Amino acid sequence: MRLIGLIGGLSWESTAEYYRILNRGAQARLGGVHSARSLIYSFDFGEIEALQHAGRWDAAEAAMIDAARRLEKGGADFLVICSNTMHRMAGAIEAAVTPPLLHIADPTGAAIKAAGFARIGLLGTGFTMEQPFYRQRLIDKFDLDVLVPDAAGRKIVHDIIYSELVKGIVRAESRAAYRGVMAKLIAEGAQAIILGCTEIMLLVDENDSAVPLFDTTTIHAEAALARALQQ
Repeated sequence: MRLIGLIGGLSWESTAEYYRILNRGAQARLGGVHSARSLIYSFDFGEIEALQHAGRWDAAEAAMIDAARRLEKGGADFLVICSNTMHRMAGAIEAAVTPPLLHIADPTGAAIKAAGFARIGLLGTGFTMEQPFYRQRLIDKFDLDVLVPDAAGRKIVHDIIYSELVKGIVRAESRAAYRGVMAKLIAEGAQAIILGCTEIMLLVDENDSAVPLFDTTTIHAEAALARALQQ
C-alpha cells in the first residue's frame, strides 16, 4: 500500500472525515483490521484563515509548500490537500516536491462526467467560487459549465463555512439557507451540485437537494485510497 501524505487542518473537522473515510475504506477493501497508511501534516487553521482573509496568498503558499516538503521527507508516495480552497497553490506545490499531487477537482470532474452531467453548480468558500483556479480546471479538463450563486448566495455559503462548519457547528437554520442557495442554482439549470468545500458535507446531503450532490471530501478520499491500493 502506498503511503498517503495528507495536508490537513484546513480545517481539522474535514481532515477527520478524510481519515475516517480512508481507514474505513481500507478495512472494507482489505478486510480484517487493515487501515490506510498515511502521514498527516495538520495546520493551525487559525493561522491559515487569517492569511486567506488578509489576501496573503504568498505566505499561505509558502506554508503549504513547507508542509508538502515535510510529508515528502516523511516518505509520502503522493500528496492530498484536504481542502478545496488551498488547491489555489496546487501548481506551486507540484513544482516544489517530487511526490505527485492528487488534485481534488480531478476525481470530482471525472465523477460528474461519468454521471452524464454538463451544467453543474458549485458551492464553496468565496475564494473557490470567485477565483478561477478551481472553476477553470473543471471547465478546461472536463468541459463543464460551472454555475456559482449570486453575490448574496456566495456570502451565505462562505460565512456559514467560516463561522460554523470549520468549528464543527451544524445548525438547522444554516441547512435551510444552503437549501435555498442550491434551489436557486437548480432553477438556473444546474443538473447537479458540487459541495466544493470539504466541510459542507457536514451540513447537507442528498436529502437537501432536488439534484445529485458531489461531495468532494468523499470523492477525493476514495480516490486517494484507490491510488494507494493500486498494484
